[in-house]
Amino acid sequence: MRNKKKRFGISLRVELIEKYNEKRDTLSQEWTNFLQKHAIIPILIPNTLDDVKSYISDLGIDGLILSGGDNIGEFPERDKTEKQILDYAIDKRFPVLGVCRGMQIINEYFGGKMLTNDNDNHVGKPHQIHIMDQKFSKLLGHNNIQVNSFHNNIIAKKSIGEKLQIFALSSHDNTIEGYYHSDLPIIGVMWHPERDMISKHQTKLMEIFENKSLW
Repeated sequence: MRNKKKRFGISLRVELIEKYNEKRDTLSQEWTNFLQKHAIIPILIPNTLDDVKSYISDLGIDGLILSGGDNIGEFPERDKTEKQILDYAIDKRFPVLGVCRGMQIINEYFGGKMLTNDNDNHVGKPHQIHIMDQKFSKLLGHNNIQVNSFHNNIIAKKSIGEKLQIFALSSHDNTIEGYYHSDLPIIGVMWHPERDMISKHQTKLMEIFENKSLW
């Protein structure tokens, strides 16, 4: 455990509460537990801020996480907020971790495209991924690992964004499970590290992300 805790800003999903006819920004408790385990204080970034960049600047944070949940285009306020988060992070060279939807929106930000899967092979079905990037596999300590899976949107090799380097592919359909930016401290993964606190691979992933080891 580190002596000094870091502060990470994290984006929120939007929940439509029909009972009260209202929208709420939410975050799974798994994220709080996961980040506390890694001596990180989560700082929540609401989706209805007038000035996202000023808000982030005033927080004194060390990094940013784009969390999962929601489909891109489902809630425009979240899409807009996360785009502004990326604008700020790129300008300041802050480390960014995109998880599931977060990975997808980063890919679109850099000109990539997302596809809808035509089967349920990635929905609630843990599977093997191959770490194809030698630099990343050395840092992670393995060439093949098992990850969880809760998504029906996929990214194919031909649909990857500009300067995003693939480091992991699904072993059963070759879709992209992980990438990093060649110049900026940005990592995207399709699995949910916060839902697998036991695995040592998630700790390694956070170390790579926090320490900007790839750049």
